[in-house]
Amino acid sequence: MLTSASQIPVTHLAAEIDSQPDHWARAGALAAEHHALLPASGERVAVIGCGTSLFMARAYAALREQAGQGLTDAWPAGQPPAREYDRYLVICRSGTTTEVLDAMRAFPAGAPRTVITSSPGTPVLDLGDALLIADADEQSVVQTRFATTTLAILRSHLGEDLAPVIEQARAVLAEDPADALAAVCGVDQITFVGMGFAAALAEEAALKLRESCQAWTESYLATEYRHGPISIAAPGRAVWALGEVPASLAPAVTATGAHFEHRTLDPMAELVRVHRLCVLRAADLGLDPDHPRSLSRSVVLDS
Repeated sequence: MLTSASQIPVTHLAAEIDSQPDHWARAGALAAEHHALLPASGERVAVIGCGTSLFMARAYAALREQAGQGLTDAWPAGQPPAREYDRYLVICRSGTTTEVLDAMRAFPAGAPRTVITSSPGTPVLDLGDALLIADADEQSVVQTRFATTTLAILRSHLGEDLAPVIEQARAVLAEDPADALAAVCGVDQITFVGMGFAAALAEEAALKLRESCQAWTESYLATEYRHGPISIAAPGRAVWALGEVPASLAPAVTATGAHFEHRTLDPMAELVRVHRLCVLRAADLGLDPDHPRSLSRSVVLDS
């Protein structure tokens, strides 16, 4: 087990994680610059993505509806919506994902559509109005800053003040991860839970650990956790809550002998803690988190 941050190998993933607050700090200006391309209050909106981008879509959909700005559905690009919307918003880092391109080509003719991507010169740019954030692009296959910067832009567009979230993330990055994450470094299973938009970020947290270090992780809406999933909670395992969860959840988890990890941070800042655990555990296991097995930057299908 690593004992300090100084022992963690230098990777693209680690650098991209550390850069997130700086990118979030520019989100407000980007949201304002591209205001006309983003959903207006009252529009019926479909948000499309794959993998991490889908989880950001789900997070935004929950936040937009909570803000009372209109019906917002998040759909996987591989199963696009059968009904029509006032606007389509697509999230795709690579700009080349086959399911995303196929979904966009199937949108109703003339329907407004915007794509958020970090990849100039890619096919997705020909299929909709582009919000290009090339400086948030990544060299690691594992997505972090592109996804969270996209969510920061969308949260800013909803009128949220992200200054406290940015400060929380900077504080997380100032900690020694081996110390701050000691309680979850050695567990053999982690289940992430959350409510509202944090439920989508719980899904993303679980995915990040699966991708970067082949960990056994699960994710659930916090109120669903006791309807079955708690049966695997045991000593040597952990439940990690993002954002506010029912007060009765912590004692229910600790009664099983599992560790309950929870801080009163914005879920996006808490996700940065999970990102740091990815780097730490990958280093412990001798894995390359920039190039996870069986994964590539984009899923391009032959048919």
